Amino acid sequence: MMTQTEHDIITRCQHGDKDAFRWVVQTHQRMIFSLALKMLCDEEEAKDMVQETFIRVWQRIRDLDQQKTIGTWIYTIASRLCIDKLRRTNRVTSMPEDKLALRRYASDNDNQRTLENREWVSIVKTIAEGLSEKQRLVFTLIQLEGLSSAEAEQITGFDAKQIKSNLFVARQTVRKRLKELGYE
Repeated sequence: MMTQTEHDIITRCQHGDKDAFRWVVQTHQRMIFSLALKMLCDEEEAKDMVQETFIRVWQRIRDLDQQKTIGTWIYTIASRLCIDKLRRTNRVTSMPEDKLALRRYASDNDNQRTLENREWVSIVKTIAEGLSEKQRLVFTLIQLEGLSSAEAEQITGFDAKQIKSNLFVARQTVRKRLKELGYE
């Protein structure tokens, strides 16, 4: 459910208020970039995806269901665009230097350290290799972005059973992948 402030901002956006839309972009662009970076494993493509997402948001702001939060709705648009992009391009595969980035991160004792974008890309490329688009999306939303299963259901349109099974398979695949790379 939307807050009154969100509702007012959306109403202003629906009436063409660009300042209100600027607030929407500034509030949500980091989370969309984070999702796109982890899904697409390419910083430039992730930046393009953020732009494409907000172009769609502006074009379709009148279609926003007032029962959803604006963040969930924007995540939904970005998720679908990322999946479409993954389907149109070749599979993302990890390279030896990606595995090195994972090893460096895993052996780093400073767990509070913030990963740089290129490090995220390398780590996600390495551990998510072999996941389907749906598994990658559910894994990214829940494991990497920290969203709840209910939020992932709203964003993806999958039911609880689909979320659970995609997440289960993704976790198994990632676990197997990490084991192959020498991590327990």
